[in-house]
Amino acid sequence: MIKINLLGQARPKAAKQALPLEATLQVLLAIGAFAVAAVILFTVYVSQKRQLDDTNKRIANLRAEKASLQQIKQDVDRFESEKGVLQTRINVIETLQQNRTGAQELLEMVASTVVRVDSIWLTSMNRTSNSLQLTGEAGSIDAVADLITQLKQSGYFDKVEINNAKENDLQPGVETYSFEMSVAVVPQNPQSGNQPQTKPAGNTQPLAPAPKGRS
Repeated sequence: MIKINLLGQARPKAAKQALPLEATLQVLLAIGAFAVAAVILFTVYVSQKRQLDDTNKRIANLRAEKASLQQIKQDVDRFESEKGVLQTRINVIETLQQNRTGAQELLEMVASTVVRVDSIWLTSMNRTSNSLQLTGEAGSIDAVADLITQLKQSGYFDKVEINNAKENDLQPGVETYSFEMSVAVVPQNPQSGNQPQTKPAGNTQPLAPAPKGRS
């Protein structure tokens, strides 16, 4: 259908309706609230992200420290094992050294005692723990008694016991006696610095001479 304007005047345009002020304020407040919320959320996100990164970094550092400590623990365990092996070897060496030194000192102690007695010579010496077995020959029974006195007064030995003393006929026409005795070795303390004092043989009671000939 065709419409014809017979009045010859322009048709008035419809007037635009203005938005109420209250609605405008509500829109602006909504936009502002959204912007504030966005800023707050972004700030919280950045803060939480930073804390998460710090936590992950600390976890990584702790893991690295744990791995380092485990390696150190393995090294310590290995060093302790090596230390135990070395200590065992040192103990063996020290024991051997003490035994060697002890045997040398024992010989010196016996020698320094025997040389003070005339007509005495030892033929054998056997040590078992702190007990010493002496076997020898003497020119007289008094020499055997003098040896016993010297052993007791030396400070190196005690509990001297004569096991056997008898005249023998190893050299015809010469009076000789064979003897066997046991003595206890007195432990010496090298750190004390006190050496046993030897005393000259005093009045000793000679042993009764054994019957002549072998028994």
